[in-house]
Formats: sequence, C-alpha cells, structure tokens
Amino acid sequence: MKQKHKSELLLGIHFSEKANRIADNNQRVFIVRTSAKKLDIKKAVQEVFDVDVKDVKTILVKGKTKRNKFGKGRCADFKKAYVTLGQGQEINLAERNEEKSK
Repeated sequence: MKQKHKSELLLGIHFSEKANRIADNNQRVFIVRTSAKKLDIKKAVQEVFDVDVKDVKTILVKGKTKRNKFGKGRCADFKKAYVTLGQGQEINLAERNEEKSK
C-alpha cells in the first residue's frame, strides 16, 4: 500500500461496550481505512503507539440504511481492526492527548 505515513491508515479508536470489554484481554479496536491490510495495520499501530502487536483481526462493517423525508440514505461502510497487544503492552490514550496538546 502506497501511503505517505502508516498513521494515515488509522482513522480513530472505536469506543463501544464490546471494545471496553475486550480491553481487559489486552485488545484495542481501531477504525481503519477500508483498503488497509492486516500487515499494514500492524506496522501502523507499532509505529504510532510504540507497542508490540501480536495479532490483528479485521471486519468490514456495512453502513446502515437510514430514511428521512427526502428518501433513503446510507451511511458509509467502514472497517474495524481488533488489535491484540503483546504481554505487558498498553496503549494509554490519556498520555497521548496530553502530548498532542503541548
């Protein structure tokens, strides 16, 4: 994949009840580009967060169909990546937000 930076693959972190449950198992859920491959996601997470990634599983989520007064519409499809971190590894988002604000 030809990208300027690997960090462009990671669009954000997915927050949900399931994502919070699996965080205890040393996993994190990211929203990534639909064209991203598992190896690219692994390298991007290792580069951006400086952690050891053990496994990556992906799922393509179909966008929901919505109806309004103008007719039917559809939300965009997106891809989720379940990233399993190595033993003792951690992604601390609070510290990253403090670093960005400085």
